Amino acid sequence: GQEKLTCNPRKENGSHVVLCELGNPMKAGARITVDMELSVSGLEDMGDAITFQLQLRSKNSPSPANASVTVPVEAQAEMELRGNSLPATTVLPMSWHRVEGSRRLEDHGIKVEHVYQLHNKGPSTVSGVTLRLAVPNQLGGRILLYLLELGTEGGMSCTNPPGLNAKQV
Repeated sequence: GQEKLTCNPRKENGSHVVLCELGNPMKAGARITVDMELSVSGLEDMGDAITFQLQLRSKNSPSPANASVTVPVEAQAEMELRGNSLPATTVLPMSWHRVEGSRRLEDHGIKVEHVYQLHNKGPSTVSGVTLRLAVPNQLGGRILLYLLELGTEGGMSCTNPPGLNAKQV
């Protein structure tokens, strides 16, 4: 029949050990199958597998039987990118023209700020994420968006694209 085992975690010689009592007495030649479900945290930087050492001890056997089980580890995380433009809509009058040579921002158009937020929805943490964002800055050989500056928050780094604030506005 199937029975639930009672297992107790403890530390032994600096290792985390889970001790499960299978029962006593056991008949000679008995075969037992044990299915265990383990929940282990902090595996993000453990590589692609974790190995568990198993040891079967019996009071009737002079030496314990040892085995190891290697389990593949795969971290999963769902990322979500959110974006917003401020102002949401921009309209330039037909009569407006850019002032060549000016270093004043308002002579080059209306300032539009694009804000992107990258969220980790879990369940695992992530590191080493690269986000590549392509911004159309020209249309028909004419400047559509003049890329003025890039900024980040939250310990992220950003690589400036070629031509960022080329006219030093």
